[in-house]
Amino acid sequence: MYKKKQDEIPTKDDVGIKEAIEKWIETYRLRSKYDESAIVNAWPDIIGKAIANRTQKIYIHDKKLFVKVESAVIKNELALMRRQIIGRVNEYVGHVVVEEFVIL
Repeated sequence: MYKKKQDEIPTKDDVGIKEAIEKWIETYRLRSKYDESAIVNAWPDIIGKAIANRTQKIYIHDKKLFVKVESAVIKNELALMRRQIIGRVNEYVGHVVVEEFVIL
């Protein structure tokens, strides 16, 4: 019969890796930068690959999402979807990170 070693027995102080990383992010106040980089990396999933391929630059500053696109048609489409995009971005991270959407 297999007997667990003392090191293998979980204790109440043990935390998962996800919980440890979340605690580390909160402790060092990196949540906003982490969320901003997550949004930039997930831009194709949030907005779609067709529009993401025509996006030249994307960044977040002072709760404003700045997006530079190359096409006037894409600019117009993004302007019409402004509220939906803000909602999708905030839904992706789980809380309000973006309050305004600026098209460059």
